[in-house]
Amino acid sequence: MTSTVPTAAHEQDERQPAGEQPAQRPLTMFGPDFPFAYDDYLAHPAGLGAVPPAAHGSEVAVIGGGLSGLVAAYELMKMGLKPVVYEADQLGGRLRTAAFEGGDPSLRAEMGAMRFPPSSTALQHYIDLAGLQTTPFPNPLAPDTPSTVVDLKGESHYARTLEDLPPVYHQVMEAWNACLEEGADFSAMQRAIRERDVPRIREIWSRLVEKLDNQTFYGYLCDSPAFSSFRHREIFGQVGFGTGGWDTDFPNSILEILRVVYTGADDDHRGIVGGCQQLPLRLWEREPGKLVHWPQGTSLASLHPDGAPRPAVTRLHRTAGNRVTVTDAGGNIRTYPAAVFTGQSWLLLSRIDCDDALLPIDHWTAVERTHYMESSKLFVPVDRPFWLDEAVDDKGRRTGRDTMSMTLTDRMTRGTYLLDDGPDRPAVICLSYTWCDDSLKWLPLDANERMEVMLKSLGEIYPGVDIRKHITGDPLTVSWEDEPYFLGAFKANLPGHYRYQRRLFTHFMQDRLPADRRGLFLAGDDISWTAGWAEGAVQTALNAVWGVMHHLGGACDPANPGPGDAFDRIEPVLLPED
Repeated sequence: MTSTVPTAAHEQDERQPAGEQPAQRPLTMFGPDFPFAYDDYLAHPAGLGAVPPAAHGSEVAVIGGGLSGLVAAYELMKMGLKPVVYEADQLGGRLRTAAFEGGDPSLRAEMGAMRFPPSSTALQHYIDLAGLQTTPFPNPLAPDTPSTVVDLKGESHYARTLEDLPPVYHQVMEAWNACLEEGADFSAMQRAIRERDVPRIREIWSRLVEKLDNQTFYGYLCDSPAFSSFRHREIFGQVGFGTGGWDTDFPNSILEILRVVYTGADDDHRGIVGGCQQLPLRLWEREPGKLVHWPQGTSLASLHPDGAPRPAVTRLHRTAGNRVTVTDAGGNIRTYPAAVFTGQSWLLLSRIDCDDALLPIDHWTAVERTHYMESSKLFVPVDRPFWLDEAVDDKGRRTGRDTMSMTLTDRMTRGTYLLDDGPDRPAVICLSYTWCDDSLKWLPLDANERMEVMLKSLGEIYPGVDIRKHITGDPLTVSWEDEPYFLGAFKANLPGHYRYQRRLFTHFMQDRLPADRRGLFLAGDDISWTAGWAEGAVQTALNAVWGVMHHLGGACDPANPGPGDAFDRIEPVLLPED
């Protein structure tokens, strides 16, 4: 496919009238569970809504300074509220960009999120708002990826396009396309999402949720006549689609995978120039051109003493008047009329002392049942993109191939990505990007031990290539399951988890909750239907903003109804409990 980036809307004080929409709109990650057009909501000149003047200046706790927390805080500030952001680690959450110690200062490693699809249309609003640029990400066989090597069972295949791979890979691709079409109405759903045909989306998805909620990804493949071959299923697990192998997702619900492929979440990825952590950091510092109550020049940073968020939250409990009381690591206690929690949900069970009254009991059950995936990466800085040199064989003859390629393999490294900013400039290699059991294999090893195993593995694929001689600094690594405030890379529902996810996602609709369970709003990646994508963090932040606004007596402009206003018309499928 051709990499494209949709034109995103600008902030209320900078946006232009939307005008007529084109007949063919881009895919967007607004469905299929909750087909609300967040990009249109953000683009509307009426803005997201308002709170009564009496509420102006009221403090609202925002727990977690990742993308979801900072989007929520930014929009609440624009409404005239005073967000008080708590952050245990560093602003950005899993949008974490690191520099190499002692290495070239221009080089960066994306330790968490690193690639974003154009269907992330609400995310793109904030990327544009922050003035950031994007560039094609070198996924396997992507148009801007110079070459790809697929190495399975000791046999390597070099390819610049899919056409260069042996016939069996084409058969696997055709089997995947067939099982999506036959079992999941793929073309019809993509057409409905492009056309924003909500009744048709709901018609297709309601039937599939009831049919497939108890099915694993692997079971779905096995049930398809197109994937009757074990060999095809095995190759698909190693090579997959879009970003590479998907066998680590085989135990997860097939509904999770359908959400990805329907919305093009694994297609045409872009990276953020200079690193994705710039986005939350710029939102923290940004001074909106138009905002309510606060003077010009106000930013989230300026609303916090010394321009820094408050420290980690250690206790949450309810106090008289249905208020939320927060204790932080410094021992400070503050009480708020409303709070937004955007951290990893298991923190409510472990690191934070929580009052049971914070959530209804069935929501606590959903938090406890949340399933997280592990993930590890390791990066090294190199002197230049040497992989673009023409390779020579053992007799010194030119081969017409790149010295090294984006690599998919069944060896320990699994996925290797080559990241450069032009010839003869310093560059970066992600030697390994792994998930789940593959990630756990790295956990006992430190960064240097990991690097040595990875170099050995890649040396078996590229026997004549001396990667080590190009390395210019120490490796950087992360295992998200070992990060104390994350405990995993992201949520991934198991079969039968749809009901739990629905409870968490719809938590912002609090008129349906008992009065003594309102005022605390869940948001963040693991509350989203599209976990693992920054778009889900943005969407749930906007849900929480609507929830806080409604809780404090505010409302949207009738010309631009918010997610809560549209909820009764488009709410997620409700499966029976009995």
